Order: sequence, then C-alpha cells, then structure tokens
Amino acid sequence: MLSFQSPYFLIFLVIIPILVYWFFRKEYSKGGTIKFPNLNVVKRVNTSRARRAKVMLFLIRAVAITLIILAVARPQSGSSEEEVITEGIDIILAMDVSTSMRAEDFKPKNRLQAAKVIAGDFIKGRMNDRVGMVVFAGNSFTQCPLTLDYSIVLKFLDEIETGMIEDGTAIGMAIGNCVNRLKDSKAKSKVVILLTDGRNNRGELDPITASYVAETFDIKIYTIGAGKRGEALYPIDDPIFGKRYVRMPVEIDEDLLKKIADITLGKYFRATDEEKLDQIYKEISNMEKTEIKVKQYTRYSEMFAYFLNPVLFLIMLEIFLSNTIFRKIP
Repeated sequence: MLSFQSPYFLIFLVIIPILVYWFFRKEYSKGGTIKFPNLNVVKRVNTSRARRAKVMLFLIRAVAITLIILAVARPQSGSSEEEVITEGIDIILAMDVSTSMRAEDFKPKNRLQAAKVIAGDFIKGRMNDRVGMVVFAGNSFTQCPLTLDYSIVLKFLDEIETGMIEDGTAIGMAIGNCVNRLKDSKAKSKVVILLTDGRNNRGELDPITASYVAETFDIKIYTIGAGKRGEALYPIDDPIFGKRYVRMPVEIDEDLLKKIADITLGKYFRATDEEKLDQIYKEISNMEKTEIKVKQYTRYSEMFAYFLNPVLFLIMLEIFLSNTIFRKIP
C-alpha cells in the first residue's frame, strides 16, 4: 500500500503536461526562410537526428522533474497488521465419579459416559481458556491441573471412570479442591462447572462453607444435577445371575446445588437426558466467552530514495548524451 505523507506537493505535477505541450508546440511550429541558390546542400543536412536528440533530452529532463516532485511528496509503503489480545477464562470441570453415575437413564449411555462426551465437546470448543479437571466421590482429587493443552485434558477425561475413588459424594471437598486450584488465578473470570447426581454425604468440608470461600475469591460455580426425575435403572453385576438392573430413586439435592450457585453468582441446571446436558454446557459456554480485542495498526517505510536515486542517474545521462552523442557544435 503506497501513500504520500505530503500529497499537496503532487499539485506541481500539472506543470509536466504544460512543459510537454510547450516543448512540442515550439519544436514543430518553427518557421523561417533561408536563401540558397541551390537546395542540394540543405537536403544533405540530417535534421531528424537533431530533432530526436532534442526530444530525448527533454523527456529525460521531464522524467527527472516528475520523480523529484514525487520524492518531495514523501511516498511511503504501509503494511497493516493486527494484534489480537485475549483475556482467557480459567475453568475447572468438577465431575462426580461415584458409583451412582452408572445409572442408565441417559440412554443409550449411563450418566458418566454422557457427561464425558458432552464435557469433551465443551473442552474442544474453548479458545485461549485454561481448563482443568477435578473428580470426586467419597473424596476429591485433581485429575488434571489448569492447562491450555486441551489434548491432555481430553486424555485425562477419557480415563475417568466410576469406582476410581472410594464411594460417596463429597461435594464440599470437590469445591474446596477447585478453589485451591483457582484462588491464585489472574484470569478475568474463574469458573467451576460441578456435575453430580447425589447428595453431599462425605467429606470434612461443608458445601455451603466451601461456596462462601469460593465467593471470596470471585469464583463462580455452575452446578448441574444429572439424572431423570423419579427412578432410574441401575446395573448390578450379580455373581449368580450376571448383569441385571434394579430401580433406584434419583436423589439430587437441588436445594443445595441452587444455594451453591446463588452464593457464587452462578446458575443451577437440571439435566434429565443427554440432549438437555448438551444444551446446558452450550449455555454455559455462551455465558463464559473469552474476550478478544483486536488492535489494528499500520507500519510505514519511507520510499523517497527509490524516486531520488533514478534522478541522479537521469541527470548524469543527460549530461553525458548532450556532450557526446547529441553534442551541439557551435
């Protein structure tokens, strides 16, 4: 992209066509008479060569003047660039891996399988956000620390299974673990997405107390209750009859999960099937978008030297031609 820093000098370019017009009008409108007794001598004079010399020297001078005017106007070459500034979000996925998550009310998958698929899609849709993972049952531990390497998070997500922790539901311990991971974060937003299908029945830390601690560190908690209403089929491996199903009541402490969300300015959701769970994660994703700022600027480099350098050559060329090939003999 070529531009001129002092474009008002370009107005002097109008003198170029005026000079061209004046030169050719003067050159081809010359008249006069010479008295010769015999025209043979005049015919032998090569007038076209002298005229070509004048035209060429004039054109060299006109091009030099044009380049000088362009150089004075300060031509510049500019290149536009964009600088993308992102303000990422730190997100911890806290997932219940108690044995009740084996209930198959998210047909054809059980609760944990469905939660892993939807959480995987959520992770793949993030950009510039650090994602970590906490799992809990009777206790809680960090499955994956905060990272921008989503392939690692997905690998750890795939390894989650029921029975990997002593059974139970320690919601307070899970929140405490998440707070410990997020409290020193400098991200513009700190978020926990806690998914469970039961009631808090284990752990030394009360969920409400843990929620107030999270609120102190500006950590927002979105809670999800996973399970259909009423009863759900739960698989049992019977050593005699093999795999069979029993009906078990779905006991989600919705009041507690709503209270946790309210304290931390989050939101509570109820997922009764895989489709609803997918919608919930998409809604959370829309609410917690990464802020992207684009700064646009242009870098300029001076180009006047590219116009002045040929001028020096043209002036030397004119001097050379006028004193050699096109030299006038008085």
